[in-house]
Amino acid sequence: MAVLQLWETLKLAITAYTGLSPATFFTVLAVAFAFYHVLSGMFSSSAPLPRRAVEEEEEREPLPPPVQLGEITEEELRAYDGSDPKKPLLMAIKGQIYDVSQSRMFYGPGGPYALFAGRDASRALAKMSFEEKDLTGDIEGLGAFELDALQDWEYKFMGKYAKVGAVQKNTAPATESSDVELTANGTIRSATSETAETVETPSLNLKPKYGTSTTDEAQE
Repeated sequence: MAVLQLWETLKLAITAYTGLSPATFFTVLAVAFAFYHVLSGMFSSSAPLPRRAVEEEEEREPLPPPVQLGEITEEELRAYDGSDPKKPLLMAIKGQIYDVSQSRMFYGPGGPYALFAGRDASRALAKMSFEEKDLTGDIEGLGAFELDALQDWEYKFMGKYAKVGAVQKNTAPATESSDVELTANGTIRSATSETAETVETPSLNLKPKYGTSTTDEAQE
């Protein structure tokens, strides 16, 4: 009896406060519960995703500190173009080599500027060229605008990346210079940067062709 009386009281309360019949009220309540259950399931399944991304970021190995290389040749620089993941990613501007490993997505294999890696690409950067002939450190003949653009690139690299070395310049072997000197007594003196030697030659006796001096001709 008490349960039936409680049920009748509940039905009257539902009708009085919601204006809905008990059947409609419980139908709406069931739909709301089901909707809440679906939404909670969606959020609970997507919640671990950011955590997995954080874990993957933590598992990624940090970049090793830059290694100073000193002076290396252009051929040696080519070995640091990103093809070997165990080596740093290097690039040179105006003969100065920078470690650009932190920007591998730009200068590494598959990146938009990958062809600049492992090279002194000063001319290409100044001209914003991707042609093979411009992938060189030779900036001779560039205009003022191109040199300004190259300077901006250099300032950017100086402020963002660590300098780890320089490109060795090709120097031609010194040649011995030689001088030849004719002394007053008719000897020839030949001097080089290493030694100097005197080569004796016969004295030059300059006489008139017909045995008569110009002075005698004047007196006559």
